[in-house]
Amino acid sequence: MEATLEKLMIRIAPHRAVQWGIVLGFSLLFLAALEALDIPAGLLLGPMIAGILFAAAGGSIRVPAPLYGTAQALIGAMIASALPFSHLGNILTNWPVLLLGVGSTIIAAATIGFVLARGRVLPGTTAIWGSSPGAASTMVVMAEVFGADVRLVAFMQYLRVMCVAGLASLTASITMTTSGHAPNPIDWFPAFDGVSFVLTLAVAFGSGLAAHLLKIPAGGLLTPMVACILASEAGLTIVLPPWLLAIAYALFGWTIGLRFTRAVFLHAARALPRLLGAIFLLIAICAGFGFALSAFAGIDPLTAYLATSPGGADSVAIIAASAPVDVGFVMTMQMARFLVVTATGPALAKLLAGKVTS
Repeated sequence: MEATLEKLMIRIAPHRAVQWGIVLGFSLLFLAALEALDIPAGLLLGPMIAGILFAAAGGSIRVPAPLYGTAQALIGAMIASALPFSHLGNILTNWPVLLLGVGSTIIAAATIGFVLARGRVLPGTTAIWGSSPGAASTMVVMAEVFGADVRLVAFMQYLRVMCVAGLASLTASITMTTSGHAPNPIDWFPAFDGVSFVLTLAVAFGSGLAAHLLKIPAGGLLTPMVACILASEAGLTIVLPPWLLAIAYALFGWTIGLRFTRAVFLHAARALPRLLGAIFLLIAICAGFGFALSAFAGIDPLTAYLATSPGGADSVAIIAASAPVDVGFVMTMQMARFLVVTATGPALAKLLAGKVTS
């Protein structure tokens, strides 16, 4: 069976359209199954699962960087629509809660990475860079500079994103089912103001392109989000039809899934059980922080859980947007951690790496 699959993949490898057709077909199949189970964010998870299976089977296609940038810009605009300045100010007044949630996640991730590195689960300082709860692309670049195994760092980062997204969707589904909350029906093609739609795209894509040209760290998501928040404050109505967001979610899911190639899986096979153990331990610790946050700050449990989930901010945003939670609080916590990790993560990882090698 495996030999037959390999022969099939070799045969269709030159035909990119055929490969994309297969990925699209399986994405729709998984999406239908997830929707039947009322799992939130099926538009993200279905393409992600299809991408993982296809890449692991030997597929050679990847989402082009410009399309991934487009998806990030749209998700940034979607986050901005849930983070008006007035709401953001109310949340920031509770800065101790924000500080506790962000700091606890970073400390837990750094500790787990340090333990993995000291235990020689992965070569050199790879575990330090791979355990950072966010800023994946920054960590991969920095890891290469400091001689870590870049493939394993990337694998750890995106494996965590995949696990967090899957568990967060499952948790949201269980919570919605037990609380009797039925998903709202989606009007895929609503009427909307064309001028606001064009201006939304101009702000999102223009700021995303500027971030790329200026090489702003993590700017693909962050810059469109900030630009759209400012534009919204200036009077622009952010217009993002569901069909457009569905395309962005699918592109994002494929981007993550298609990174899990067979070569990377084989390279990480020996350490995979311990990597998964470390990831689930981090998720459990962060869930504990979330439930503590819920108990002491009066935040509903699902909101607190998603707010403290250890990355990535974009995938959590997609899940939060389809669940009955305080999206503003979730994204404020996620983006605060995202910014802190981007600003301090490389220095912290470098410090811990020095302690491992000393």
